[in-house]
Parts: sequence; structure tokens; C-alpha cells
Amino acid sequence: MPRILIVEDDTHIRRLLRVAVERMGWQVGEAATAREALSLLDIDKPEVVLLDLGLPDRDGLELIQLMKKRGAAVLVVSARDDTAEKVAALDLGADDYLTKPFDTDELLARIRTALRHHRRDDAEPVPVRAGDVTIDLAMRRIDRAGEEIHLSPKEYGVLAELAKRPGRIIGHSQLLREIWGAAHETQVDYLRIVIRNLRLKLEADPAAPRLIINEPGVGYRLIVKE
Repeated sequence: MPRILIVEDDTHIRRLLRVAVERMGWQVGEAATAREALSLLDIDKPEVVLLDLGLPDRDGLELIQLMKKRGAAVLVVSARDDTAEKVAALDLGADDYLTKPFDTDELLARIRTALRHHRRDDAEPVPVRAGDVTIDLAMRRIDRAGEEIHLSPKEYGVLAELAKRPGRIIGHSQLLREIWGAAHETQVDYLRIVIRNLRLKLEADPAAPRLIINEPGVGYRLIVKE
């Protein structure tokens, strides 16, 4: 049974999160402070942490890397909606970022995505379906409606990074660092050109993309079938 840790100092929001998570039949732990959270991480070993950033004893951003090192997926659930905060959280290793107030169904969908990714980390890659596009990382093959699509090395690299973490935001700097190298992680124009080309090849309507979605100022996510 999946284990979820809620790290939130607001009692009302913590209760709301708990009710939503328990509705799925998942085990739930709660922490109101950073100190409690780190202790429960070692005791309960949760698969996913729902992390508020505004904790009373420590900024939540400082906990992300500590939680990742303990093997948990981290979904930030925060009232901070500033783009810089989202970028900082993702660059530190957060698996996703959801802004309060949130839709409960969306929250549960993000948790399911985090759980899938967490459990596949050590497994052989399996084909990912996004609309009528199939991404087979093991075979390095991309099909659209059964027809193989040929991508440039950079196009394949960006799509592969998105497909390794389906449904999650991947930050601009992370994509640039992985595909172009650390010296180019601020060259967002490089990335935009590749994303445009991918949409032309994969989207039914490149002007209204439904597969590769932009999170303004933050990054991109690949929308996959549940």
C-alpha cells in the first residue's frame, strides 16, 4: 500500500489533504514541522511527500534534497505561486509543484504520477503513451498512430527527458543541462525551437498543443494517458 507523508503546518489544509489521500486507500503520515517530517521520513519511509514550503521551523525548499536523498518523491503543495519559487523547487529536485488552492482530483492525479515514477526508477523503461504517440525509450523508437517518427538527436533527447517523468514539470534549466550541457542551461531559446519542432511532428494541432504543455517561465510536461 502506498505511503504518503503530508508536511503542512496549517491544521485545516492538513486535514483536507489527509481526507483526499485516505479516500484512495493509501497510508498517511502527518508532520507540522520540518523536524517532525525528517523524523517520519526515517521511520515510515514514505514513497511520496506532500510538502508545504512555509513551515514554522525551516523553509521547505531546504528539505527537498534531504527528502530526495531518503528516497521519497516530493510534490510541493504551496501558496507560493511565484515562478522563481517553482523553478527553485524543481531545480532542487522536486517532482512536481501544485499551487494552493488546489483541485483535489488534480492533486490525486499528481500523486499517482509521482508513485508511478517512484516505482519505475529501477525498472526497465516501458513504452509511454501520449495521445496517439508511443515513446519507446528502450528501443529508441517514436511512433505516431503506428507510423515511426524520425527526430533529430536534440528532439529525441528532450522528448526522452519528458517521457522519463511523464506528467511532471521538467524545468527549462534541467532540460538544457541534460541535453545541451551545463554551459547552455540559460539558453531557453534553444529549447523553445526544439519544442516547436516536436509539436510540429507529434501534435494534431501544433498551435494548440495537448501533449507537450508549457508551464510559463518554469518548464514543460508531457501529458500521458492515465
